[in-house]
Amino acid sequence: MEAAVTQFGYILNWTLKAGSHQFPGPDGGTCINEAAIVAAGFPYQPVWRVEVMPRCFSRPICRLAMLLNDEADDVQRQRLLPFVTRLACADAPEVERLRQNYINARTSGRPLNFENGLMALEGALAIGRQATLLSGDEVSERLDQAKCIPEPATPDRTMIGKIKEWLGIEAEVS
Repeated sequence: MEAAVTQFGYILNWTLKAGSHQFPGPDGGTCINEAAIVAAGFPYQPVWRVEVMPRCFSRPICRLAMLLNDEADDVQRQRLLPFVTRLACADAPEVERLRQNYINARTSGRPLNFENGLMALEGALAIGRQATLLSGDEVSERLDQAKCIPEPATPDRTMIGKIKEWLGIEAEVS
């Protein structure tokens, strides 16, 4: 794993943190899925659930990555950085079912420890389509740009705002 961390040295100044975040700070400060969205070339967006991820992201893999991200301690969480560029690997529904079954077989029925979860993530990523490999410069530039974009307006967290968000309805701008 040490070689993988060295290989991804260009994103090591990005800090993965537990939970979803409104906007990355100067050190990154997002969860793995939010960092993966930016690394894949999409605009930054908070991720409270994997269903809001762009369609090119594997739902079972992103769900496991989110679980590992949120349950890891600060040191363990940084070991997820090499996976940031690998999550945009959605495949056909039957492949996604195979991935989910693989993950379930390795994580169900016992407490998930980080090492076993990391091995399950690695194995699930080996099933089906692989994410398009990006150069270190591309990923680094995308992550750096996300840190420089002005923070968006605070979303409407009222009940009506939450319902509109769940339904995918844009808030009216006054």
